[in-house]
Amino acid sequence: MAYIFLDESGDLGFNFKKKKTSKFFVITCLFAENHRVIEKAVRKTHAELREKYKRKFGVLHAAKEKPITRKRLLKRLSESECTIMTIYLNKSKVYTNLQDEKQVLYNYVVNILLDRIYTKKIVPIKNKIFFVASRRETNKFLNDNFKNYLNNKVKDNHRGKLEIDIKAPFEEKSLQAVDFASWAIFRKYEYGDDSYYNLIENKIVEENPLYP
Repeated sequence: MAYIFLDESGDLGFNFKKKKTSKFFVITCLFAENHRVIEKAVRKTHAELREKYKRKFGVLHAAKEKPITRKRLLKRLSESECTIMTIYLNKSKVYTNLQDEKQVLYNYVVNILLDRIYTKKIVPIKNKIFFVASRRETNKFLNDNFKNYLNNKVKDNHRGKLEIDIKAPFEEKSLQAVDFASWAIFRKYEYGDDSYYNLIENKIVEENPLYP
């Protein structure tokens, strides 16, 4: 049995005059055959927080944590049986027509990642794969469209069996781990800070731009 967890960092806004609009957008997948190992790393890291820093439902979020917490979880990932693959977008190079179709762009990039996973056989592709994406939309139609699009692509291109679920990080602890991994990779491109990235570099099997 194989698990894929997906999260992203940055935003898909294209108004670069706005202060908080990111230059890059990163989508990251974390694969594990035993997702309990990843959950354990998250739980242990949260347990080490001082009581006043612990959040409801035991959720860790890379952007909000202190450096020591980030390093602890990333170090545990580097020592765990997992693999990481990522695609990053330099948003200034994204075609204009796609800038107005953010959901289409997002689905397209995730499909490219899945296609690479199946093509490179990073996970046992003959078995059913459980794919869990971090919830970014509350719109049921958009979520159903995301699931159907990916399922159809995997069936048509790889005859794969994919069970897709969309969950919040408090529902699936492993999503918190891929959040940290994606954030670390995003830091490298957005700010030129690879100090966190270096902690998990040994787990990254592929890291490519969508638009070179």
